[in-house]
Amino acid sequence: MLAALEHYRSGHPVDLPDTGTLRGDLLAALTGMGDARAAFFAVAAATAFSGLVAGAGLTPAQVRDRIIGNQRLSRVRAIYQRAHDRGEIDLEQIPSSVLAMPFDLVRHDLLMDLKPLKPTRIQSIIDELFLPLVHNHQTSRELGQPHPASRSRRRSPLR
Repeated sequence: MLAALEHYRSGHPVDLPDTGTLRGDLLAALTGMGDARAAFFAVAAATAFSGLVAGAGLTPAQVRDRIIGNQRLSRVRAIYQRAHDRGEIDLEQIPSSVLAMPFDLVRHDLLMDLKPLKPTRIQSIIDELFLPLVHNHQTSRELGQPHPASRSRRRSPLR
C-alpha cells in the first residue's frame, strides 16, 4: 500500500511556483498542493483507518516521511530561500516550526476534509497566521525581545 501511495504522489507533482513574492509563492504552492493532493489524502486516510498503517508498525508521521520524504523539504526550502534572497524574510530568525506551519495546516485540512481547500482558507493561513508570525519573529529579534507571543498583533509588511 505504501508503494501505491508513493506512486500516486510521484505521478501527481505540485509545481514549484515563482511569482516574485513570498505571499504569491505560498498562495500558488498551497493551492496546488490542495488541488493535487486531495485524492491522495483520501487514499492515505483510508489506508490509516483500515489498520494497514498500524499493521506495518508505522505512525502516520513515519508514513508521511516515507511517502513525501526529502523532496517535500527541498521544495519548501526553495520557496523560503528565494524570499530570503529577495530580502522579504530572514531565515535565521524564523523557527522551522513557523516555516512548516502553512504546509502542516493544509495537510491537516486535506486529511480532515478530503477535498481541496477553499481559496479563503489558504489566504487565511498565509495572511492571518503565517505572515504575522514571520513578522513578529523578525521584529522581536531586531528589538532584542525574546518571546513574540506577548507582543501585540501587527499587520505584516510582507503582503
